[in-house]
Amino acid sequence: CPLSSPRRELAYQIAEQFRVLGKPLGLKDCVVVGGLDMVAQALELSRKPHVVIATPGRLADHLRSSNTFSLKKLRFLVLDEADRLLEQGCTDFTEDLEVILAAVPARRQTLLFSATLTDTLKELKTLATNEPFFWEATSEVRTVDELDQRYLLVPEMVKDAYLVHLIQTFQDEHEDWSIIVFTKTCKDCQVLNMMLRKFNFPSVALHSMMKQRQRFAALAKFKSSIFRILIATDVAARGLDIPTVQVVINHNTPGLPKIYIHRVGRTARAGRHGLAITMVTQYDIHLVHAIEDEIKLKLQEFSVEERFVLDILTQVYITRRDCEIKLEGMDFDEKKEINKRKQLILEGKDPDLEAKRKAELAKIKKKNKQFREKIQQTLEDKKQLQLKKKVQKRIEWQERRRAKEEK
Repeated sequence: CPLSSPRRELAYQIAEQFRVLGKPLGLKDCVVVGGLDMVAQALELSRKPHVVIATPGRLADHLRSSNTFSLKKLRFLVLDEADRLLEQGCTDFTEDLEVILAAVPARRQTLLFSATLTDTLKELKTLATNEPFFWEATSEVRTVDELDQRYLLVPEMVKDAYLVHLIQTFQDEHEDWSIIVFTKTCKDCQVLNMMLRKFNFPSVALHSMMKQRQRFAALAKFKSSIFRILIATDVAARGLDIPTVQVVINHNTPGLPKIYIHRVGRTARAGRHGLAITMVTQYDIHLVHAIEDEIKLKLQEFSVEERFVLDILTQVYITRRDCEIKLEGMDFDEKKEINKRKQLILEGKDPDLEAKRKAELAKIKKKNKQFREKIQQTLEDKKQLQLKKKVQKRIEWQERRRAKEEK
């Protein structure tokens, strides 16, 4: 039974549950995810485990490069977070899933699980030829009643000061509370973690630019409450079950409502109460309206004493800038480019050729843009000329009329 999930941390979480429930039965499992030794994983696969928990990319890599194991006797194929696995976009699993589906038998049971129902899943339901069983938990509100959902309207430039103030307030009032702060990019995640450490907050970062062992270690430290604050990108947004999280703070307003639903779902779990605060700038109002339409609920404003924020504003700005300079010295962006090259090589692509294609595409786009701008300018000039002629004719007509009247 292979089980695919989009995130490595989620794959290990699922494996832990199989080990707990399957121990009395002698169940053998195998976790196959990126970032770890492929040889060791291949040896585990060759021992014919009962359950394989994998991310699609690494499982497809094994199927492409090895013949030491087979999925021909598979009986169940499970796709967890199916909406994410089947969507097309920046991280497209299509090619990897095609490799996996080609390796599994046609006679099998396929199970798809998702917390959010997308158009792709709806279309898949209509395309199926054997009338699949479909179950949906219907609810007027897409989030749980125990979740208190708020927004905090802040200017873009002082967002970090508000974040520090929020965390300080929660730490002062509830020492035992755990907080997850979601950020947009890996770099922002790393900078915020460094900045909060400078303010002596017990924080740890989790993002895709970290080595896999570092990611597991960070998550373990947060789960065990060694660190009470987790700064994370959306790698932590889906499926992770950490029941003791009391607060989720969205440092950026999510661009898609379903991302918001997954993020805030990290708190108020298993009947517990939780608080979700989304920091909204002047540019994000339309995103908030889209979220409210999706969850069928109006977000309430979270009140903050602005004078306390103003007191720490300069200090936060200086600390943030120091952290950014320090991160630049660590070649963070260079490491990102190296990781991109590695990923392209693993996909069987030439990084230099891809870079050349990208540059050529950018050049074509630039030329097209210049051409469109030129046409637009020509049309605008023509329009102005016509308007000028029209005005000139009107002036001449008025002068002739005036001359007639004078006669």
